[in-house]
Amino acid sequence: MLEVSADMGAKVLERFPAGAPRGSWPAEEFAARRRAEGQAASVVMDLKSDAFLVVVPVGDED
Repeated sequence: MLEVSADMGAKVLERFPAGAPRGSWPAEEFAARRRAEGQAASVVMDLKSDAFLVVVPVGDED
């Protein structure tokens, strides 16, 4: 897991390039697995790096 904190008060768990193959949603799938484990994971787009970030609110650590 990455220990980077985003400006929006969230911790970035993983980054995925925006250019995934059509029909593939790796960031959403990763976030769904984290939610199944009890984390409040969501996916946001980082326009600067053209990547999807899976984030959890700061303080929601396992």
